[in-house]
Amino acid sequence: MTTAIGVVITEHIVAGRLQDQRLSGDTIRFPEDAREHDALAALPPSEFCELLANEIETLFKREPDPVDAIGIAVPGIVRHGVVEDSPNLTQLKGMRLAEEVTRALAARGITAPVHISNDADAIAAGVAATRGQLNKLTRVWTLGNGIGYGRWPYVEGVWEGGHTVVSLDPKEKFCGCGGVGHLEGIMGYRAMRMRFLDLEPEEVFAQAKQGDQRCREFVELWHRALAAATASFIHLAGPGRFYFTGHNVGFLELTILRPIIESMVKMSTLQSFSLEILPEDDHTALLGAGVSAIRALAT
Repeated sequence: MTTAIGVVITEHIVAGRLQDQRLSGDTIRFPEDAREHDALAALPPSEFCELLANEIETLFKREPDPVDAIGIAVPGIVRHGVVEDSPNLTQLKGMRLAEEVTRALAARGITAPVHISNDADAIAAGVAATRGQLNKLTRVWTLGNGIGYGRWPYVEGVWEGGHTVVSLDPKEKFCGCGGVGHLEGIMGYRAMRMRFLDLEPEEVFAQAKQGDQRCREFVELWHRALAAATASFIHLAGPGRFYFTGHNVGFLELTILRPIIESMVKMSTLQSFSLEILPEDDHTALLGAGVSAIRALAT
């Protein structure tokens, strides 16, 4: 039996204890109020690490069984335990997160190895694990403040799919990283709020269904942007199943997305792709963080 602690950082932090790829007991969430979307952005790096260590310590002490590994999933470019960049959590940029959390845990008498992964990659790992497909290519788009692209099995690379260039319009500069024409600059929640200063994103999609022309045009652009990025990955890595999840997955309509992708992918050998929406589920990401940490022990 393997035991892991998974921690997932998105617009919030959720942590849980896992046994043999199953959640054991209740999860811990920060902030507790789900309506707080920017609580993490205001935390200094040192407080961030202490918060993570406190949540892990709480889970560590719940049961007497030893913990084999601790997996932490975080948005941004993550390689070898270092958060090289994280546009939506800028205080983490350059942080040696694995080392910092390991040090904070050691001060609490906890010595389990810490593995850091990208949050979207963790969701992809969790989806693959729940379907018994850890040996197959799994790709996931996560739709939230940022746009994540997750891939399992993990291969070395940056994989910042949310920053795929999907527009040549120089006015498309709402991405949090400052880049022009990025997918996240169209689809990201914060980017949509910047674009529509008079409407919340939920109101934009609601008014589009009611026939508002400006909102309808944006909803079309939103879907075309996602289609362009998905088609690009089909052309790079081949067809297969793409999953969509995250806080804003409710905005997505596959009946709009699919025909746009089909208009972009015309080579017959690449047309066997499939699309599936998954409800937002912290448990899947927690599972993926734990699976990634356990698998890392063997490498």
